[in-house]
Amino acid sequence: MTAEHLVWDWNGTLLDDLHLVVSSTNEAFAAVGARAVGADEHRRAFRRPVAEFYAEMLGRAVDEEEFGRLDRIFHDAYRLGLTDISLAADAMAAIRLWPGTQSLLSMWFHDELVPAVETYGLTGVFSRIDGRRTEVGGGLKAGHLAGHLAGLGLAGGDVVLIGDSLDDAYAADSVGAAAVLYTGGFTDPVRLRESGRPVADSLVEAVKMAMSL
Repeated sequence: MTAEHLVWDWNGTLLDDLHLVVSSTNEAFAAVGARAVGADEHRRAFRRPVAEFYAEMLGRAVDEEEFGRLDRIFHDAYRLGLTDISLAADAMAAIRLWPGTQSLLSMWFHDELVPAVETYGLTGVFSRIDGRRTEVGGGLKAGHLAGHLAGLGLAGGDVVLIGDSLDDAYAADSVGAAAVLYTGGFTDPVRLRESGRPVADSLVEAVKMAMSL
């Protein structure tokens, strides 16, 4: 193993929340009279910036003000559904498998992420936890990852990121880190495999791939 540190994505990776994300997206779309989208369609189209995904699904441009409103509706609905969401089936086994240090990087709100992680029995597992510290988000993860690594005092070459989106891969590229992509999250597996990155169908498999990079 060449990398000493593993960065985990939270939503769609360690947390099994795809259906909650889809239902929350549909609550936002319903507020503007748009049709609902299914899980498969969501996975084929989802990307960051999220405003671009919304624009494609709505069939029109989404300006900053409207995105802010849709983002708040989405997060209010998501927050209400979190009590019924569990970790991915093999999340704990995968976490225990990694021999080095681990941290968590999420686009969920930081002040809600930290206590949420504790409720899943993960207290003390991660050397650093970073969530979003702004009210409105939906942007790219690259800058967020750069700040996360700076806080850890690590260079990109020391790190592997496990995530479920192409944006996770692009973020890793931007700091010189490796990435393994997980098919159980928000992105269609075909899109992930077409990217040419290492792709795993389980989190345990993802960690094993990360250990070989």
